[in-house]
Amino acid sequence: MVLALAGCHTLPPATSASPPWDVRRPALQALPHFLLKGRVAVATGATGFNANLRWTQDADTAHLTLEGPLGVGGVQVNASGDTLEVINSRGEHIGNDLARAELRTRLGFDVPLASLRYWILGVPRPGAPVEESLNLEQQRLDGLTQDGWHVAYDAYVDAHGQTLPARLTLEREAVRVRLVVDDWQL
Repeated sequence: MVLALAGCHTLPPATSASPPWDVRRPALQALPHFLLKGRVAVATGATGFNANLRWTQDADTAHLTLEGPLGVGGVQVNASGDTLEVINSRGEHIGNDLARAELRTRLGFDVPLASLRYWILGVPRPGAPVEESLNLEQQRLDGLTQDGWHVAYDAYVDAHGQTLPARLTLEREAVRVRLVVDDWQL
């Protein structure tokens, strides 16, 4: 009878053990390549927009494409170190300081590209002061504050053996950026 009852005992749901945060953080910060596809909603005071986002990161080089509904109002951004290039919807190539001004005009704020590359992976930018809010059970960030921005991580997804953000919100002063990741490729 005891053996029969033991056979009916249900086990708790399986949970994947996450490596400790001190192991996960540097591994994600050192990730040399990723591709994400998603959607972004930006609100800057009284204005805002929605766009599709495609981000490819190869080492220190980022290639971003933002497209409005039906491909209208697209912009491409190429960043590598201190070099920045924007290709606007008219196909004009704009470099460095003019590119930063173009992005500021189009988006309504200065984009923290150097930090954003890390924040979208769910980690702080290395070498800069940060306040982290850690989910100890899951060994991942609930949020962080760095470079004057607050980043809240609303949902994560398993992607190719990594736990990566699926939804995050960035806020600074009157700027709010919401990002939903539809696909991660590592």
